[in-house]
Formats: sequence, C-alpha cells, structure tokens
Amino acid sequence: LIPHYTRGRIRRQDTAYARVRAARDRAHKRGDHATARELRKQLRSMPSGDPQDPGFRRLRYVRYCDDTLLGFTGPKAEAEEIKARLTAFLRDELALELSADKTLITHARTQAARFLGYEITVLHNDRKVTRGRRSANGVVSLKVPASVIKAKKAPYLSRGKPEGRPRLINEDDHTIVNTYGSEWRGIVQYYLLAGNVHRLHRLGWVMETSLLKTLANKHRSSVAKMARKYAATIATPHGPRKCFEARIERSGRKPLVARFGGIPLRRNKDAAITDRVLVPGTIRHKELVTRLLANRCEICKADDGISVHHVRRLADLARPGRPQPAWAELMARRRRKTLVVCRTCHDSIHTGQPKSQLTQ
Repeated sequence: LIPHYTRGRIRRQDTAYARVRAARDRAHKRGDHATARELRKQLRSMPSGDPQDPGFRRLRYVRYCDDTLLGFTGPKAEAEEIKARLTAFLRDELALELSADKTLITHARTQAARFLGYEITVLHNDRKVTRGRRSANGVVSLKVPASVIKAKKAPYLSRGKPEGRPRLINEDDHTIVNTYGSEWRGIVQYYLLAGNVHRLHRLGWVMETSLLKTLANKHRSSVAKMARKYAATIATPHGPRKCFEARIERSGRKPLVARFGGIPLRRNKDAAITDRVLVPGTIRHKELVTRLLANRCEICKADDGISVHHVRRLADLARPGRPQPAWAELMARRRRKTLVVCRTCHDSIHTGQPKSQLTQ
C-alpha cells in the first residue's frame, strides 16, 4: 500500500498564499512597512502548501503486536479505500476480521487516535513561530488521555476522595513507600513522551495523599505528621524536587531507600522505562527478606546476632488476665508470626525475663 499511496516530493504552493506573499514583497520594496506587516500576519494564518494537491500523498504505519496505527496524508475517500483494501486482505489472505468498533478513521487535527495508551494528534498553531517560521503545524503530538488519568486514580479513591489502602497497613514503612513509588515511577516513565505529561500532577497528588493516609492509619497518627516524618528533597536535572523517603539503615552498607515522587513532570523525547511497574495493589511477599537485610533488631534496634523469633499462632500471643510483653504486642499489632531480633532480645524472650526495652 505504501508505494501506491506515496507520491510527490513536496506539496505545490498554495495559489492564494503565493499572491499574498508577492503583495508583501512589493510592499517591502516600496517602503510600505505597515502594509507589509499586515500582509505578513495574514500569511501566518494561511497554509503555504496546497492542502488539496492531488500530486502529494504520504502513507506511514507503526505496529506493536496486534495494535496498528496508519498515518495518511490525503483525502478521506482514499483513507476509506485503504481501510477497505486492508479489510479484504486480512479476510481473504489471513482469515481475520477487522474490529469495526476499534478500526476508526480520525482527522488528526480535530480528533485523536488512541495507540498504546496515548492520544496521537497533529498540532496546528499559527502563533508558534521559531526562526521566522511556523514550527508547530503538522508536528505529531503525543498526549496523556484524560480517561487514563481517571482510570489510574480509581484504585486510590473512595467516594471521590483519596483513601488509604488497608491491605498495606500490616506491611513495614519501607514496603509501603516502595509499593507506591514503583507504581508512580512506572506511570510517569511511560508517559514522559507526552507533551502534556504535566497533567499527571493530579494523579500524583491523589497517590501521595493515599500513601500518607496509609502510613497514618498504620501508625495511628495524622497525615501532616507522616508528611513531616518522611519528607525529603533530591537533586534532579531540573533542580531539587520534594519527595517522601523511607530508609532502613544498615551497618557497613548503604541504607535501603524507598522513595515516592521526586520525578520532574517534563517531557523527555528520549524517555525510557527504567523501573518495572508493579501491578497496583499487588505486593511481592518478600517482606521478611527485606527485614533481614536491614540487619536491625525490631525491638532494641541493635545489630548483634540477628535472628528470627517465631510463634505458631497469633492467638498464642493473647493471654487473658496477664499483661502482654512489648514484643508480643508488637507482633499482634503487625499481625506477623515472625519478629527480627538480636541475640540478647531473643534470649530474653525465651527465658521469660525480658529486659526493660521488651516490657515498656
């Protein structure tokens, strides 16, 4: 199809445009700069090439798996002819049927084509002038669809407002922040090619509020206190940016850092995904490994002889009529049958004579 529907080197010049340009040149020669200025403004509202030039056609296409987008410069009648030929080829040669609902013909300037989660349009702005020429007209533009932002916000909303995620409350702070951070990075990195990537600010605010509410519910605190506790600033190519960090310090090694935010929402033509996207709401159940890598007692914060204390059932932690030691209350509150402790705390738990840190 491409050889058949591609012809001509450049568009022929529009006749009306050529007449106005000649009038502008004559006004310049005779020194009538006011008239020349007005004619130049008129030229910038007119197409320089003939939109109906029958000797100029272009056909291009891009495919990803079974999702295909064709770009055609020409009349709608020929676009419908291309669609009919594609339909016949797929039916007769490959025994496939085009989806009538998904196979659409759209005008690139007045409508948007959906492709791989983006809206594809062609820009037109006579006022965008670079080096004396209109630089935006005819440029293909990628945009973040409003429907995508709405769909991405849904998991973090309840009755139209940002809400915490109860299923994450029993995870440690590092895992919670890392989960939100991975989801946010995946979305932003995918849409950094869009010219309107700044529209993700609203989604970022919703996810940030949901994160802080989840942490506040976990620690029985407030959103403001959690924001102050985990606030951080990082350096980026576009200057410092605020974010939220959860750190796990490790003796003799770099700390484990989970981060949410801190990504400048500016278009990047060379953007590439550098972080795997987690499915929203899905946690990789490797929390114990992370806790062990922290090499820190979860009771006294020491790092000597780290081991794991186990109980068979959470119900065993509850002893009616008897005060609960701090380690049992901690396990019951986290709803975890494991507790990472140092050698001293582990011995104290098993001897039934906990030191002061275990009982206070």
